[in-house]
Amino acid sequence: MIRTLSLALALAFSVCAAAPALAQAPKLPVGVDPQNTIVIDTTKGRIIIRLRTDLAPKHAERLKLLAREGYYNNVPFHRVMDGFMAQTGDGVNFNGTGNSKYPNLAAEFTPTPFVRGVVGMARGGNPNSGNSQFFICFADASFLNGQYTVIGNVVSGMDVADKLKKAPAGSQSGTVTDPDKMVKVQVAADMK
Repeated sequence: MIRTLSLALALAFSVCAAAPALAQAPKLPVGVDPQNTIVIDTTKGRIIIRLRTDLAPKHAERLKLLAREGYYNNVPFHRVMDGFMAQTGDGVNFNGTGNSKYPNLAAEFTPTPFVRGVVGMARGGNPNSGNSQFFICFADASFLNGQYTVIGNVVSGMDVADKLKKAPAGSQSGTVTDPDKMVKVQVAADMK
């Protein structure tokens, strides 16, 4: 009797535990390849990014690798400037000064314009210093065209990105105090 009850409880628990995981599988827009799509669950909601492997194959592979390793989980949007962009991806220092354990990537610049919803790879002064950090444009940022790698575009959740906590008006650095976070980042194809 006790053994049967334990088995029944274990079965009920496994069914209940599986239900939220099934609910997490994203509904992707038509034509979006789940193998090249990143799903970011943030403290404000879900953002889905289609990676542009046609423009930046090495950068796309890096983002997928880091997502699969859990590198981006609980990483803050450390720099968010109203009317410009939200930057994240420092899974080491959480403030924009850290990179992953992998070497920097050579730039994959294209003439693709930086407009609302475009995702770019952050870098230092050296054009070949992209590593793990990326940003989502809130608006046109044409001054970045040809100088930063376009890695993707938001296909769902720009309304969520718009809600991310911003730096105070007039902040030159865009640094956010008590920032929102990427709670979990996954490749869409890996989600069940």
